Amino acid sequence: MRMDASDAEPRQEEAALSDPPPSEPALPRARAWARGSNHVGMRQFNERVVLQAIRVHGSCSKAEIARSTHLTAQTVQQIIGRLEADGLVVKRGRVRGRIGQPSVPMALNADGAYAIGLTIGRRNAEVLLVDFCAKVRRRLNVEYTFPDPATLFERIGEMVSSLLDDLGPAQSQLLCGIGVAAPLSLEAWQGLLGFESQARSWQGIDIRARVEQMFGMPVRFIKDTSAACVAELVIGRGHDTRDFLYLFMDTFIGGGLVLNNQLQVGLHGNAGAVGSLPVRLAVPGQQERPEQLLGVASLHQLQAAYREAGLDPLAWRDQRALQAPWREHTLRWIDSAAGAIALAIHNVICLLDIDNVIMDGSFSEPLRDALLARLPEAMDGYDWQGVVRPRIHPGAVGADARALGAALLPLYAEFMPSPELFLKALR
Repeated sequence: MRMDASDAEPRQEEAALSDPPPSEPALPRARAWARGSNHVGMRQFNERVVLQAIRVHGSCSKAEIARSTHLTAQTVQQIIGRLEADGLVVKRGRVRGRIGQPSVPMALNADGAYAIGLTIGRRNAEVLLVDFCAKVRRRLNVEYTFPDPATLFERIGEMVSSLLDDLGPAQSQLLCGIGVAAPLSLEAWQGLLGFESQARSWQGIDIRARVEQMFGMPVRFIKDTSAACVAELVIGRGHDTRDFLYLFMDTFIGGGLVLNNQLQVGLHGNAGAVGSLPVRLAVPGQQERPEQLLGVASLHQLQAAYREAGLDPLAWRDQRALQAPWREHTLRWIDSAAGAIALAIHNVICLLDIDNVIMDGSFSEPLRDALLARLPEAMDGYDWQGVVRPRIHPGAVGADARALGAALLPLYAEFMPSPELFLKALR
């Protein structure tokens, strides 16, 4: 974003724009609508406020921007001129109203900036190139039975380099950074997958630092399911939901938590870790600890059932999961997973008193919807006296959620009023 001497003036509002420590993820927030200032020293902050107004409302006139940001018409006129010169906004066709002169809506320029979102999972890694309008321009994916760091980072380097080659030298200058989403402990639970000894290779690896060293550009790191929650919060159903528990189904089920429109990351970046919730009581003198939710209600168990039956273990990706001969195994898994997820939801609601649960995942929409359809009956099995039973919703983003949420982090850090806030319109 273009700056002049006025941008360099110290100001209280701009203090929020400094980057958080590299080890701490940004904290997305919604609907804390920013108002601009007409003081000359606020120029950069006000540019971000105007960009956010356009992002929230879509293409809108300068008069509409002035009303929503509480900036003067003159200030908005000057800011729009600078943003247009910088290639961040473009004019749309004139709109003729019933009264007065036709207005010229302004919209974000999709080619004004780019970001890369990278997710490293237990079964695959994916890289997305995302434009200024948060649309995916290109995706590359690599699958594996185990994420071996000795070879995976090299493959990631090849995929990112391919995306940069596609952009070309000029557009590559508009890349504002890389967001990385990954489990906080890739070495954990590998015993369930049969790779416990190989998993030790991830101990001590700082993924963010490794990626930053590879490409020499800003890198932001966040837990993978929190990244998926970011995507849902910003461009999905979370846009109209103040508080929600977010569940993401993958090799292991995980989650995120939004309270008062803000993503909660927790002291260790692991808030919303529903996969670690126990699904039964510990009994004194028992030999084994109670199973965790991820050991009962994850795609890993469904894949194992398919494989044991001699079926393609990846049928959960498409319509085959609900067709013979996969269907009988799928329905058994749904019954087991729904009961465990219902218990986790009950416990979270008792603690937090929130009204909504949103579920998404890397599985097919029909399979997700079949699981969601079974959840109300499973929730009937628990006593809801004293608490309000939440509404259950399907997510709106899908399998891209983790990498897309990761890509949103550098975009918002660079162009929104604060890198720690995801701002949305008031209701």
